[in-house]
Amino acid sequence: MLTRSGTLPSFSVRLSVEREEPGVVRWVRGGALTLALLVLLGPAAPAPAAEGRGAGGRGAERPAAEGRGAAGRPLERYFDNRAVSDDARPGLADFDGAGASLPARDLAAAGWTPGRVLTVQGARLTWPARRPGEPDNVRAAGQRVRLAGRGDALAFLVAGTSGTEVGGRGEVEYADGGRSAYTLTAPDWRTGPLATKAVALPHINTPSGRLAERARLYVVTVPVAPGRAVASVRLPHAPGLHVFALSVRDSSRGWTGSWAASASGYPAVGPWADRTLRLVVRASAGGSRVRVRFDNTFAAAPVRIGAATVAVRASGAAARGRPAALSFGGADGVVIPAGAQAYSDPLRFTVPAGADLLVSFHLPRRVAALPVHRLAVQRSYLSGAGDHTADASGNAYTPALRNWPLLAGVDVGGGPGSVVLLGDSITDGDRSTVGANRRWPDVLARRLRAQRAVPRYGVLNQGVSGNRVVTDRYPGDGVSADQSGVSAVHRFDRDVLAQTSARTAVVFEGVNDLLSGTDARSVIAGLRDLAERGRARGLRMLGATVLPCGGRSGCTAAVDAERAEVNAWIRGSGAFDAVLDFDAVLRDPADPDRMRAGYDSGDHLHPGDPGLAALARSVDLRLLSP
Repeated sequence: MLTRSGTLPSFSVRLSVEREEPGVVRWVRGGALTLALLVLLGPAAPAPAAEGRGAGGRGAERPAAEGRGAAGRPLERYFDNRAVSDDARPGLADFDGAGASLPARDLAAAGWTPGRVLTVQGARLTWPARRPGEPDNVRAAGQRVRLAGRGDALAFLVAGTSGTEVGGRGEVEYADGGRSAYTLTAPDWRTGPLATKAVALPHINTPSGRLAERARLYVVTVPVAPGRAVASVRLPHAPGLHVFALSVRDSSRGWTGSWAASASGYPAVGPWADRTLRLVVRASAGGSRVRVRFDNTFAAAPVRIGAATVAVRASGAAARGRPAALSFGGADGVVIPAGAQAYSDPLRFTVPAGADLLVSFHLPRRVAALPVHRLAVQRSYLSGAGDHTADASGNAYTPALRNWPLLAGVDVGGGPGSVVLLGDSITDGDRSTVGANRRWPDVLARRLRAQRAVPRYGVLNQGVSGNRVVTDRYPGDGVSADQSGVSAVHRFDRDVLAQTSARTAVVFEGVNDLLSGTDARSVIAGLRDLAERGRARGLRMLGATVLPCGGRSGCTAAVDAERAEVNAWIRGSGAFDAVLDFDAVLRDPADPDRMRAGYDSGDHLHPGDPGLAALARSVDLRLLSP
């Protein structure tokens, strides 16, 4: 989504690494990522004065920023602001310097209770274990925070209180003495995009009463040097930027993403109570261990899974042998807070490459809305009353589902990592044969499994039917019938950067933007943003040209001219590491603004099975390797 000024929102993707000697600047190139080695910074500036009444309330003092040589303190030792209030005593908190605060009751209703560990974008973050009215966050002013861990990113639970996004540069110090710089940007808690929030609360507390206005909290990640142990993090000097939690996100070493689907919306379902869902998914990569991921994306309330299993599919809803029980932190079930994720514990279980899996989970309590991937192009199953997760037979199930609720990923142990395909309905498989796994990502996965020239990557299909590059179709919050997702720009961090073991990403979007009246310049700006953000995180970024749509209602000569401009930029800009010229593969040589008749599904927008296979066969597999 474009900002009011007509530019794209900024994202925290810059990484400058590593200074070893003062005054020396070096450049290191690795894959698609160039790391700038910067001159050592000077001593930290003193902390700025407290902003209005947001100084933490009664009697709170702002700790001084740590000097460069200090080891730092745990984040909670710096807490100097009170963000959360009890409805009966809202004056005890002052998040924004004007007396407004987050309602403790709403946080509890979302499952964000004091001390709760939340997993968002693959990072584990702890909501502060503080009572309402106690200091529960720090205003970023150069504090050095003690932190430990290895991974691919830092994850910050943050919000701004300046009325617009706020940010600045910080620094990571590693256990070996090296340092890297990062840029952190946080959206505003009242005006930031709902599409990228971790959680939204329905009210804001003020001294004069409760307001029916959405309050937002965000998880923002920034890269760190892969594999190096983090020792501390210096926060930016950024008045109005509040940090609630901070962690190092594990890089999912030892896992390969085998299947994934993006939440395309948050529609009404069922309602379901004491029912079991049995979802059919196709594993692209195999392994001897498995874990699954459930994402409560976009949700306003927690969801409880009472039990869950995984099995290799025999036929229909029947398993090949007894389904294997999944656990969550050693427990049979799990409660997933609003906006958070749950990974099952690693399980010894053989996943054959290219096999259909049955992932079953029991919903013991009434569920009236869930995050859903709408276009599964696959029939899945719903049981009658009871927990039927352990059933080997399909007798308790009926083929009632054509979407994938709640389930977001299946990972397998080992393997070389995965390729993420970010796209719209063409990648999602619209107009391909239901249940036949003939989407172009499926055909690409089969090609990878059948060769030895490059690693046999997992293939993660993150296509969303109706999706656009720069405009949200689903607003990112609330129950909605529109399930075309938030924009690619807004879902990139969750659907690409946070995916398990992502090595390469393909961006294949733009036609829906152009058909809806967005001009080529805006689409190009969005595609450039995606390419830059991916490359800054070390991903190999491939861009695919936009297919012709001649003959489709609304696909005018003016639209085709905009498409040509976008494709010329993709081919010639150098923004991507490589280009997949899908337009050239499918267009009719005699009428290049149309698809070849043999590839057209009949609607002049979506390829049929032969066209989708042609796209996958055209990919030079060597381009997928970083």
